[in-house]
Amino acid sequence: MGQAVTIQRSAKFDETGQYRYWLKREWNAKGRAIALIMLNPSRADHRQDDPTLRRCISLAQQWQFSRLTVVNLFAYCTASPQTLKAAPSPVGQVNDQHILQACEQADQIALAWGNWGTLHQRDQAVLKLLEPFRDRLYCLGQNRTGQPRHPLYVPRHTQLQPWPHLLTDDSLSEPTTVKRSMAR
Repeated sequence: MGQAVTIQRSAKFDETGQYRYWLKREWNAKGRAIALIMLNPSRADHRQDDPTLRRCISLAQQWQFSRLTVVNLFAYCTASPQTLKAAPSPVGQVNDQHILQACEQADQIALAWGNWGTLHQRDQAVLKLLEPFRDRLYCLGQNRTGQPRHPLYVPRHTQLQPWPHLLTDDSLSEPTTVKRSMAR
């Protein structure tokens, strides 16, 4: 039986506790780092993991990473996408700064926000922000709407794949749909 891995946990919240800017897990300080960009924080903090974070840790270990930083399109803490949608300011004042910092410190960046990333066109804003990191962008595949798949909705042995979209103004818009010719 394998030796238990000690995981160091940390998190950065705003002074109100309503916004979480990052969540870090480390099991080997000298190894490679990955940043995951997901939708929004739920219940995980500097003491506890939630099901999504447990899956992220498992995937990161499988991919041979030793450190994981989770940042989100929206920093507002809620388990409900409907609550996120109704929040007056779901992004958080300094969220973009923390996203950039996590990406600067990562060897690879996994986009993993799922369907709700289009809320307030936040996916577009963050993809534009990530343009300097385009060679480090990966995903777990894409869902039917073209958004990067969320870690809870992929098989356990899913491998990272390069993010397929070039970061141009055209690719930042909604996924295009091929129209069939109506010619008879």
